[in-house]
Amino acid sequence: MKLATYKDGSRDGQLVVVARDLSVAHYATGIAHQLQQVLDDWNFLSPQLQDLYDALNRARDSSASASLGRHPFPFNPRQCMAPLPRACQWVNGSAYHQPQTLPGPTSAASSPVLYQGASDDFLGPCDEVRFASEADGIDFEAEVAVITGDVRLGASPAQALDGVRLLLLANALSLRQLLPAELAQGFGPLQSRPATAFSPVAVTPDEVGAAWAQGRLHLTLQTSWNGRKVGVCEAGPEMRFHFGQLIAHLCQTRRLRAGCIIGSGAVSNADASHGYSCIADKRALETLQDGQPLTEFMKFGDTLRIEMKGRDGQSVFGAIEQEIGPLEQAATAL
Repeated sequence: MKLATYKDGSRDGQLVVVARDLSVAHYATGIAHQLQQVLDDWNFLSPQLQDLYDALNRARDSSASASLGRHPFPFNPRQCMAPLPRACQWVNGSAYHQPQTLPGPTSAASSPVLYQGASDDFLGPCDEVRFASEADGIDFEAEVAVITGDVRLGASPAQALDGVRLLLLANALSLRQLLPAELAQGFGPLQSRPATAFSPVAVTPDEVGAAWAQGRLHLTLQTSWNGRKVGVCEAGPEMRFHFGQLIAHLCQTRRLRAGCIIGSGAVSNADASHGYSCIADKRALETLQDGQPLTEFMKFGDTLRIEMKGRDGQSVFGAIEQEIGPLEQAATAL
C-alpha cells in the first residue's frame, strides 16, 4: 500500500491512503489519524489500511467506489508533508562507494558509517528550502530510506530486515562548506546537516515486488537539477551494506522504536555515465580527473527533482520537487 500525510495545520498532519497510480487518495479517518499511530500498532491497523487501499484501487468501478463510504479525491503532492513529519530517530548512512573515498582505506570499510540527523522537523516533498548563504555550499543528496517498526537490541541483519515497514525517498540536504570544521571538532555534523525532505508517498515493500530484494531496492533513482537530468543511478547492485545491515549496526547498542527512519546515503555507481546523486560526488570525481572541482554548489533559485519509477514506468513514490531560496524572517517563525 501507499501512504502519505496531508497538511491540516497540525504538526503531524492527517494520514491518507494513496492509489497505486498516485492519481487519487482517501483519508484514513476511522482507522488512524497519523502514520505514527499505524507504526505503533502495525499488526492491527495496517490490515485495515490495506483493505482501504485495495478498495481505492478498484474505485473506478462504481460499486467499489460506493463501498468506500466517502469519495476519493485527486492526490496532490503539494499538499503533502513528509510521510512521517517528525520521527523519534533519523539516521543516515553511506552505503555506497562514494567518489571522495576512492582510492582510499574507507572505500573498503568493513562496517557501515552512520550519523544521527535532526528528526523533529522534516520537509515535505514540495516545501520551500531556505538557507542563509549560498557560500555555505548547498548540496542535495538523493537517496533511498526505510521506516522501521520496533527492532530489538542485538538484532541480526535478517531480523532487522523484518522490521522494515515502509520505503521512501529522501533528499538529505547538506551544507558542504560547514562540514569540515564540524568534523574537525571530533563530533558529528550539526549545522551542516539541515532539515531533510522526503517523497510524497511511503510504500510497503510488496508494492515494488521483486525490486525489493535482500534489503536493497533495485530501481533507478533519477535526479534533475534545474531541469537537466544529472543522475540516473541504480540503487540496488552497488549498495555495499543493505538496510538489514544498516539497522543491525544501529541495534548493536540500542533498540529501535517504531518510526525510526534510516537513509542509504547518496546513491552512486562506479560507472560515471550514470551521473551523480549529490554534487560533492561530482566534485570529487572532477578533482580526481582534472585536479580541481568544476561544478559549483546550488544557488538561490535552483530547482531539484528526485524520483524513482517502477519497472512498469510509473512513479513509485511521487517526486521530491524543491526550489532553493534565501532565508527570510517569515520562514523562521514557529
